[in-house]
Amino acid sequence: MAFTATDPIKMIFAVLLPPLGVFLEVGLKGHFWLNILLTLFGFIPGIIHAFYVILKH
Repeated sequence: MAFTATDPIKMIFAVLLPPLGVFLEVGLKGHFWLNILLTLFGFIPGIIHAFYVILKH
């Protein structure tokens, strides 16, 4: 999809707190809950998933 002006802000939040970056992109949908689980299992998988969601949507 197109790169928007708010994507850099979401990416910063994705590095600091991955579920927040995903929440800003999709809200309280499935990707948000999946990202919380991935972040609990390991911080790096949460960051990778957050970047995927932000860049894909």
